[in-house]
Formats: sequence, C-alpha cells, structure tokens
Amino acid sequence: MALAENITVLKAGPGSSHAFAPPVRSARLRSRHIAAAVSFAVMVLLPVIVSAVYLWTRASDQYASTFAFSIRSEEASSGIELLGGIADLSGSGANDSDILYDYLRSQHLVEKMQTSLDLANLWSLPERDPIFAFEKTGLIEDLHKHWDRMIDISHDSTRGIIEVRARAFSPEDARLINEEILDHSGELINQINNIAHEDAVRYALDDLQRTKARLSQARTALTEFRVLNEMVDPGVNISTQTSLVATLEAQLTETLIEIAMLSANTRRSDTRLSQAIQRQNVLQSRIDQERSKRTIGTGEAGKQGMARLFGEYEKLIVEVEFTEQSYQIARAGFDAAISDARRNTRYLAAHILPTKADKSLFPKRGLILSFIALGTFLLWALISLVGFSSLDRR
Repeated sequence: MALAENITVLKAGPGSSHAFAPPVRSARLRSRHIAAAVSFAVMVLLPVIVSAVYLWTRASDQYASTFAFSIRSEEASSGIELLGGIADLSGSGANDSDILYDYLRSQHLVEKMQTSLDLANLWSLPERDPIFAFEKTGLIEDLHKHWDRMIDISHDSTRGIIEVRARAFSPEDARLINEEILDHSGELINQINNIAHEDAVRYALDDLQRTKARLSQARTALTEFRVLNEMVDPGVNISTQTSLVATLEAQLTETLIEIAMLSANTRRSDTRLSQAIQRQNVLQSRIDQERSKRTIGTGEAGKQGMARLFGEYEKLIVEVEFTEQSYQIARAGFDAAISDARRNTRYLAAHILPTKADKSLFPKRGLILSFIALGTFLLWALISLVGFSSLDRR
C-alpha cells in the first residue's frame, strides 16, 4: 500500500496542486475537531459542571408561603336614591385591586417591611450562597430589586383576586413575610376607606350647609313679601274678599228689591224707604272698597299688577318648596355619609391564609441547570459556526 501511494504521488507530478492535498485536509479536520471539543468542554461542560456543583452543594433551600385575597365593598344608597329613586350615575375610578397590586410591588411597601421585619437580614442568612442570598448594601433600591426576585405577585383583574407567594430560607420566615404583607395590605384598604368616608362626609356637609342657606334665603324672601303686601296668601285673601263681595252684592240686591217695593206702595216721606236707600249706599260703598283691594290701581293696569303679584308669590312658594326638598335630600345624604363612616364599606377578604411549607421547592435546580446547559450550548454552537465559516473562506 505504501508503494501504491508513492506511485500515485509521482504520477501527479511535482507541479500538481493535488500532490499533498489528502494529508493537509486530514490535518485541518483534526485541528478543527480538537478545537471544537476543547471549546465545547470550556464553554458548555465546565459551566454546567460548576453550576451543578454550586446548586447542589452551596445553594440554600428556599421555602415558599402562599396566600390569596380579594377586596369586597358594600355600597350604600345615596340620599337622592333614598328619597327620589334616582339612580347613581357616578362611576368609580381605578379598581381597588389594581391599586393594591401596584402597592404590593412598590418601594414604599419594601421600606415598611424592612422597618417591621428587617428583610435584609432574613434574606441574607445563608453566608455561603452569594448568588441567591441578599448582599447587604444598605440601599433600599437593592432590597427592592431583591424583593422582585423573592416575592411573586399575580393579579386576576377579571375576578379581582391577588395571589402572593413569598420565599425565604425557612418556612417560618416565609409565612411571617406573607402575614406582614397581609397586614400592610389591610392597612392600605382601611386608609382608602377612611379617605373616601372623609370626602363623602365633607361633601355631604357642604351640600347640607349650602341647601340650608338657600332655604333660609327663600323663607326670608317670602316673609318680606308678606310683610310688604300685608297678606299671608294672596289666593286666600282674594277668595275671602270674593266671598265677602258676593255676600254684599246679595244684600244689595235684596235692598234694591225692597226699595222698589217701598217706592211703589208708600210715600217718599216713609222712613223705611229712606233707610233702605241709605243701606243701599252703604252696601255699594263697601262693595267698591272690597273690589279696590283686589286690584293694584284701576282698570287694566290694576289687573296686570295683581297678576304680577300672584306670579311673584308663586315663584317664592316654588323656591321654598324646592329648597325644602333639596334640604331633606342633603340631610339624608349627610346622615348616610355619617352612617357609612362608622363602618367599613371596603374590606380585604383573604380566602387563602398564609401557608407554611414542609418541603423546599426552590431554587428549581434541575430547571436552572437545564437553562444554563441550553444557553451555553447555543452560544458555543453559534461561535463554532462563525469560526468554521471564517476558516472555510481562507
């Protein structure tokens, strides 16, 4: 076989480019394979082995505690609904569950939790686990960032349910963190409740005072009208005067009849005739006086003046009646606001209380190692393809 190979090389000729091609190609292939194997070991196997050793020997066990809750509200009917049956068309702003969800992820809550529980100390207990344990820096921003890693919050906006899962390095600490979160959440709901009640009472009181002042002004204007025109109710006065004039006119009619009869049967010197004529004059004068009270002036102008008087009186009466109804509605709304302020119309209902774990479920070592292996392999494959492509172009 050696002789055949030598003959083949000699036949190719000294100037041929294929004289030494097979040995060079095999050498290149061997160098590529060695480089690929070494790079695979360095970029994939070594990180996976180091990660596995760290995860199973130094990474501390983490325990999870879970609780879930929702916000319930009791909306009372307003004073307008109670009296007039008018539906409340006003709508609320942001949902309470959305507000609480943002609060649970806020730095303000982390500060309050740090003050009450010393979260930095709880999460920095494993000294030989620098990756998963918290490094005390004294900065609230770093603690807030670690909070996002250790606290998982899910929000179902359609049902208004919030679920919180807290992790710590002991079951007791995990449950303690969740209990503290639940307490602070209840405090926030109470603050929102108190603010809403204070606003409702303040607005109801302002409305009550405003309607009370309007009622007082309307009653004062009506009193001044009665004093100025010397009548309590123009309608009653006119009715009384009309009845009196009708009575006087009936008496005048009887007197005229009597005068006619006496004039036909007696002499003019008869005292009964003179008395009847005198009574006629008195009745006619009284009728004219009563009719003059029913008008302001005489003729058409007097009738228009009385019409204006009636219009002004009716306007004052309508204003008084309207302000009285408004005052009753405002009073009912104020009483309802005071009643609501004495009880909680919003409250936090926890249907799953903070749990205590019996088994460590975190960190998920197998899942983490799988991601590390996949990531390093994809990176190695990309670099290898780029390297082989550049070698082939030479």
